[in-house]
Amino acid sequence: MGAGRQALNVGALHHVEVWVPDLDAATRSWGWLLGELGWTLFQDWPAGRSWRLGPTYLVLEQSPALSGPVHDRLAPGLNHLAFHAGPPAVVDRLVAAAPAHGGTLLFPERHPHAGGPDTYAAYLTDHQGYEAELIATVPDR
Repeated sequence: MGAGRQALNVGALHHVEVWVPDLDAATRSWGWLLGELGWTLFQDWPAGRSWRLGPTYLVLEQSPALSGPVHDRLAPGLNHLAFHAGPPAVVDRLVAAAPAHGGTLLFPERHPHAGGPDTYAAYLTDHQGYEAELIATVPDR
């Protein structure tokens, strides 16, 4: 590997591993969303799946070493994963389709500006309590 390529990767996110209590449920909600965002299935084994986008991958694993059966996004640790989602129309389409895949819109009374007046985003949670933020690319005003 050349020095230039190695320098581009230093500090970049390599992967994220999320332990889930129900792999099938997580695969239904996250697999759908990641596919919609351009990620492709990368690895598949009895206790886990991963999806890749470029050099980065996301792992969902139902580990036998889990210390408990419930994820709490409000406890110390992972609160959410945030993704660039494209234009506002894509965010709107994903929000509309999310319930069929186990997703629920958080903060519906403030959607799509729950992150503030200058953001266009959706905050989705799945049945296990994991949250994804979908951030729209909005042209400069």
